[in-house]
Amino acid sequence: MANAQRVCFLLKVRAERVDEYRARHARVWADMLTALSAAGWHNYSLFLREDGLLVGYLETPDFDRARAAMEEAEVNARWQAEMAEFFEELDGQAPDAAMRPLTEVFHLA
Repeated sequence: MANAQRVCFLLKVRAERVDEYRARHARVWADMLTALSAAGWHNYSLFLREDGLLVGYLETPDFDRARAAMEEAEVNARWQAEMAEFFEELDGQAPDAAMRPLTEVFHLA
């Protein structure tokens, strides 16, 4: 994807919920997948370490616009409500609102 923003973020899954988190992501709802694609989330991956460290990566033409589009998607509100219990340190936010993109310091094209 030309001129795509590469976005990487970290979240922390509760260690005792890691297996269930993996299971939920083995069967993400079809309408959630459709909403992500329609909102401009491309090449989206989640990586989960055994201690619960979650690394997310995606590419999008405009991350702010892609995030805003997901905020408007009804399926996303349902998904975020179900997933919130899996995470540490959300401070009352939905998981997608708690994402803080990391600053890219190197990229080998």
